[in-house]
Amino acid sequence: MTKAATLHQLDRLDQELSALFSELECYDDTRLNHRPSDGGWTVLQVLHHLILAETASLGYVRKKLSFNPILDKAGAKAAWRLFVVDFYFRMPTKFKAPKGVDRSALPDESDFESTRERWEAQRKALRHYLSHLPEERFDRELYKHPFAGKMTLRQMLKFFGMHIKRHQKQINRVLKEAAV
Repeated sequence: MTKAATLHQLDRLDQELSALFSELECYDDTRLNHRPSDGGWTVLQVLHHLILAETASLGYVRKKLSFNPILDKAGAKAAWRLFVVDFYFRMPTKFKAPKGVDRSALPDESDFESTRERWEAQRKALRHYLSHLPEERFDRELYKHPFAGKMTLRQMLKFFGMHIKRHQKQINRVLKEAAV
């Protein structure tokens, strides 16, 4: 769990995000703002939810490090917590989004280009922050997932990837319905 491994994980996440953007850029904003018949989130609302989750996570880490805390070294428990998140994300069950990243925090309507720019700016800020952290922070339980608990920064990024994959199914379902 080194800084280099964490930044490599971020590189992979950025590639996945780029692929998602490439997939979505062929749709117009009307389709991306289509509200599904079940009353769920639009595609752009899903993207905003993902952006907010990543932004809140970085905010948590920044705040945590602002008072120079004593952090536990990550081990099997942190790995187990990430496994639990992965397990739950693979289940077909819907989960209620935590406050601050739920429907009340999402715009009713938005446009793809500004949403993309916002997410890219957030990722740039994340990369800048991680790049400037000292090496000794990367093997510590620094991030706290709202459900599973404490994890490393690399595990936080793995969670981001799992989170996007989980919502990719929702995005595909909404796009399919909007085409009808």
